[in-house]
Amino acid sequence: MTADVFLLYGTRAVEAEPVRLRAGALTADFVNGNLRTIRHDGTEVLRAIAYIVRDRDWGTYEPGLTNLVIEQDAEAFSVSYSANCQAPDGSRLDFRATIKGSADGQLVFDVSALPDSDFETNRCGFCILHPIAGLAGSPVTVEHTDGSVVATRLPELIDPWQPFKDLRAITHQVRPGVTAECRMEGYTFEMEDQRNWSDASYKTYVRPLALPWPYVLPAGETFRQTISLRVAGRGKVPAAAASAEPIRVRLGQAGPVLPDIGVIIYPDEVEAALGKLSVLSELGPQQLMFHYDPTRGHGLAALRSFARLAAAYPVRTTLECVIAGDGDLDAELSGVADRVRQAGLKLSAIAVSPSVDRQSTPPGSAWPQCPPLEDVYAAARRAFPDTRLGGGMFSYFTELNRKRVPADPLDFVTHCTCPIVHAADDLSVMQSLEALPFITASVRAVFGTKPYRIGPSTIAMRQNPYGGATKANPDNQRIAMADRDPRHAGLFGAAWTIGYAARVAPAGLEMLTLCSFTGPFGVLASSGEPVEEGAPRPIFHAVKGLCELAGHAHVAATTTDETRVLALAGRSQTGKISVWLANLTPDDVPVDVSGLGSDQGPLKIWDERMSRQIRRDASGRDRLVMTPYATVRVG
Repeated sequence: MTADVFLLYGTRAVEAEPVRLRAGALTADFVNGNLRTIRHDGTEVLRAIAYIVRDRDWGTYEPGLTNLVIEQDAEAFSVSYSANCQAPDGSRLDFRATIKGSADGQLVFDVSALPDSDFETNRCGFCILHPIAGLAGSPVTVEHTDGSVVATRLPELIDPWQPFKDLRAITHQVRPGVTAECRMEGYTFEMEDQRNWSDASYKTYVRPLALPWPYVLPAGETFRQTISLRVAGRGKVPAAAASAEPIRVRLGQAGPVLPDIGVIIYPDEVEAALGKLSVLSELGPQQLMFHYDPTRGHGLAALRSFARLAAAYPVRTTLECVIAGDGDLDAELSGVADRVRQAGLKLSAIAVSPSVDRQSTPPGSAWPQCPPLEDVYAAARRAFPDTRLGGGMFSYFTELNRKRVPADPLDFVTHCTCPIVHAADDLSVMQSLEALPFITASVRAVFGTKPYRIGPSTIAMRQNPYGGATKANPDNQRIAMADRDPRHAGLFGAAWTIGYAARVAPAGLEMLTLCSFTGPFGVLASSGEPVEEGAPRPIFHAVKGLCELAGHAHVAATTTDETRVLALAGRSQTGKISVWLANLTPDDVPVDVSGLGSDQGPLKIWDERMSRQIRRDASGRDRLVMTPYATVRVG
């Protein structure tokens, strides 16, 4: 990698390089004590086997490894290490792990954990991730803890609850003639459809969620768990694609109109936006979304500041309005309407949600007190009779899938996503894009053609429905559930943004919001970055490109390897087609753009050299090399 690390990731911290383990046709990447990308003859069998320890807010401990020993030859590999987790109260959990793999397709991951004193946790044990690409909706055989065996299928649409419980083993087809059995010992396991959180996996995890949490591991008591994978059969080995072969881009038929692009504005960010109006105009969002939360002190002053910005940048506006919902709904919402009128804020739409609905209600938990949403929406309609009304969840798709709001009273439904709920490594964040088409398909299956909005969705977590708070990130690291993420400021964030828009484009969204204007979720640099404070971050150019595509007809655009490069295309009313490409990897990727036609004009590239324009010539006009996390506009 030759590009500046900070420019790529917004941080100087570099992820540990995985160690590739190999035993015959079986391969796996060993990363920070766990296994990723477990393949057999090049086909992904499992996305991960990981031993995870979570705190009471579902934050994940990052144990350091000691006594690490890795041995391997052509027929087998073995790994052993020790590790420990230190809780804020000083209690400690020590564990010893061994991993063994062999050329006959066998893999065993065993861990024994021993707390030195009572250790509080929400989960301690293995998580196994099955990939979704090629597996969603496919047949599996499930063995339960009582010994019963059931032939069933993985869910196609996203299951709001656990599709399988009381698990002992799961068997699926890797490819014709080859099966993989994953067996789990040491406790009761169950599966959740992790696509709910935009993870690209089905997750089988230890300890049923219906049991109380947090719970305590008693001091001095050893807890042992073992995961065994067995790949069997002699199916045809798929032909390996040459990694040096250029990825090809192809255009298809025109589809729905590409959505308006919104920018979320918080009350404390208004002044900065007013000071950068020319930059906001250059960015060109079609809508401003104003976050208003009286339960956290927002009042008339916040609405007046929104009104000033709306007057200075006159586009469509949506008030994202949180309500307490613990009293007279008409009084509360008419009070909001009165303050909006008093502030002089002209709204195009209002989205309303009770504050309690920002918190998750996991399986087995009691639903909190909340007024019926039909009553909430009726009161909002009476308070704002001439304003479009939206509802859904201001948290994530998970919460909307589990509490499906009544659609009839609404003009649109909405939700957000966040890719760092469970893991924050670079690969997991980019892989989360694979889950987005399943999310939009699941929303459409429930709400039909109802106008549909997504966002604000950013890499960082703006609120934590699963614990007391988001995680502070003062050292600018890759942290799950963090309130800010360094990659938002790097080329990584720009590529993820284009990839996100590409994945949801076929759903025909009404609006898509992937950033704020300033602040940690913003398109402008903060202090401490390698550019002047207030200068455009790489994501600025990505969002500006999406704004320019808004209202165009979406043109189906595919690549021959969408794990590495995604494409988004739109056709204007004059017939001109513009295409955006995003390299989702930390590697150089050759791309053949001959399928886009030779009349598309120059290529505009944002990469480690920041911004440049090239013209295709006769010698190589149809090929380019996209450097790590580069984005390219064609036409």
